[in-house]
Amino acid sequence: MSLNDPQWGKRGGGSGPPDLDEIWRNVNRRLAELFGRKAPGEETPPEGPSGPKMKFPLGGAGLLVALALLVWLASGFYIVDEGRRGVVTRFGKYTETMLPGPRWHLPFPVEAVELVDFSQVKTIEVGYRNSPKNKVDKEAVMLTDDENIIDIQFAVQYNLKSAEAYVFNNRKPDQIAAFVAESAIREVVGKAKMDFVLYEGREQIAKQTEQLMQQMLDRYGTGIYVQKVTLQSVQPPEKVQAAFDDAVKAGQDRERSKNEGQAYANDVVPRARGQASRLSEEASGYKTEVVQRAEGDAARFRDILVEYQKAPGVTRDRLYLDMMQSVLGNSSKVLIDQKSGANLLNLPLDKLLQQGAAASASSAGDSATSPPRVPTTPEPAVTVDPTRSRETLRSREGR
Repeated sequence: MSLNDPQWGKRGGGSGPPDLDEIWRNVNRRLAELFGRKAPGEETPPEGPSGPKMKFPLGGAGLLVALALLVWLASGFYIVDEGRRGVVTRFGKYTETMLPGPRWHLPFPVEAVELVDFSQVKTIEVGYRNSPKNKVDKEAVMLTDDENIIDIQFAVQYNLKSAEAYVFNNRKPDQIAAFVAESAIREVVGKAKMDFVLYEGREQIAKQTEQLMQQMLDRYGTGIYVQKVTLQSVQPPEKVQAAFDDAVKAGQDRERSKNEGQAYANDVVPRARGQASRLSEEASGYKTEVVQRAEGDAARFRDILVEYQKAPGVTRDRLYLDMMQSVLGNSSKVLIDQKSGANLLNLPLDKLLQQGAAASASSAGDSATSPPRVPTTPEPAVTVDPTRSRETLRSREGR
């Protein structure tokens, strides 16, 4: 509310400044209570036989007393700033809590006011001071559930939610909050494993510590509200840092080996499955081919059997000639056994074929090319009697 508002000073309640008339009436009421006099507006008893009512002298001493009284009364005016609360005590006992705005209380030594800041966010540092490098080993070292030692540095941010409880219930509430923070984090860490605290459980550890702190502070009636718990550093002690790094490196190597093995398995297994499928398909195809070839051979044999039964001699000769043609078709030499003699004659068909191919190539080529050389001592030509050779072969077959 602005000071230029014509209604300023005339509105009651906690939303604006109090009424000045009401303040003056409170002053008169408290003075009357203090000196045993009735407040203005109350009926005054009639004068008794004791005589007229005693009045203050109007001389210089009376003016000094009145002036001192006014100054004493004026010293009771105070202003409660925004974000603060005024805790009023009368002879050391709590009376009331004043909201922001201009206020008045009976001056010292009757009443006293303690201004409590509600807007200020205070910080508790556990395990370090001002910087994580300035570590406090006595506070930072903690024991986990699996009997491992770790160093934890964290900060707690809090403000006030009850001025009366903060001022009167405990002598040093800020120090109590620091002790509660250390106790809560030790309880939470003592129920967790080391790997959980170091890696995946940091946020959960901070949340559980915040909840446990709030429960303990409410039970002690400190009037403190915990806003946030932040873990600054979580690591093993410096004396075992090297061994811990080796253990962490070994764990990382294990995970890397597992990943490499999994990658190799992902590469080999599909390939082996594909190869197995291909072999299965090839075997199936080979089976089909063999079965069909056997069935074809069986059908051909049945057809030949039918023809053989009709003309055994002709069929036998035809089979013999087909076999000899298939056997001697790829041979470059022919051996002939004459029935009259025991000499074996060799026909150099391979050389004759080579010479014939060279002669045809030279005739088709340029005229300057020299003619092929003819061997000076050719082997004697032999005339083969096909009837005799056939009979010879038949005689061998009969043997």
